[in-house]
Amino acid sequence: MIELTGFIALYIVMLTAFVGIEIISRVPVILHTPLMSGSNFVHGIVVVGAMVALGHAETTLGQVIGFIGVALGAGNAVGGYVVTERMLEMFKSSKGEKA
Repeated sequence: MIELTGFIALYIVMLTAFVGIEIISRVPVILHTPLMSGSNFVHGIVVVGAMVALGHAETTLGQVIGFIGVALGAGNAVGGYVVTERMLEMFKSSKGEKA
């Protein structure tokens, strides 16, 4: 098994952040909410990967980076579900209104 040192883990996090920013910046604004709600499963995979990296980290820097990855991935997944719930609430009709 390949062991990740703290600097390699930091390089991977920085590289993925850069790629993510480049991909998201090219998405039209009107598609952000549907894409976020449709890609919540990806955030779950990110959290699992960060947990694996955190479990195999041998240095303090690796553990810190792994913890940050777990926290950010979990926050992103929860935020995606919150946005999806708010988006679905927009399409519900209120009971007091007549159609």
